[in-house]
Amino acid sequence: MSNELIFGFHSVEAILSREPERFIELYALKGRDDKRLNALINQARQFGISVQFMQRKALDDKARGEQHQGIIARVRQGKQYNERDLDAIISREQTPFLLVLDGITDPHNLGACLRSADAAGVHAVIVPKDKSAKLNATVRKVACGAAEVVPLVQVTNLARTLREIKDAGVWVVGTAGETDTTLFDANLTGPIAMVMGAEGDGMRRLTREHCDVLVKIPMVGTVSSLNVSVATGISLFEVLRQRSA
Repeated sequence: MSNELIFGFHSVEAILSREPERFIELYALKGRDDKRLNALINQARQFGISVQFMQRKALDDKARGEQHQGIIARVRQGKQYNERDLDAIISREQTPFLLVLDGITDPHNLGACLRSADAAGVHAVIVPKDKSAKLNATVRKVACGAAEVVPLVQVTNLARTLREIKDAGVWVVGTAGETDTTLFDANLTGPIAMVMGAEGDGMRRLTREHCDVLVKIPMVGTVSSLNVSVATGISLFEVLRQRSA
């Protein structure tokens, strides 16, 4: 099993609280007297995790320019979710709520989408193995802990997965600017898979063809599109609003 670096308080705290056995070593900023950092270090030491104190330059080099907040950890790779896990999730949930991301290659966008997915109660996020950002340290940091609790399911063939989702009784809702149906007009109360395409390119043709319905976010200003993570948040919380009502 491979190892990976994670950084930032939310990411480190999320794994430490759920899977401390994954930790190999913790790297902390030398000379920083911070209550939150000290608490994290003490918690790690209680689990027998080695802590190394390093100068900021060394931490910056490890994080490759990303904002690490003075804390980096080397951990064993977590669970990797696949199609079989997705089948189990759909079978387990009475009203499955899924997010499908088609062609989201920016790790910051993927992390933000995971964070919104967790907040809205999404049971799993589905991405293709190709042409998609990978679950790396940047994604985990932007997700603020959501990457540790929301399954990110990588699938080999997204079109085939969408067919299987539909066969399981899940309504596949795609987002596209050219449709006349708005997000707020659609019935989103049942089992739902919300499909988001890349900003600019949108969903790929095969992905679009496997959607049961296409919806759009109504736009009244001068901008023609939204960042995909913003559009994802709006779409997911409309599903949550309708389900709560």
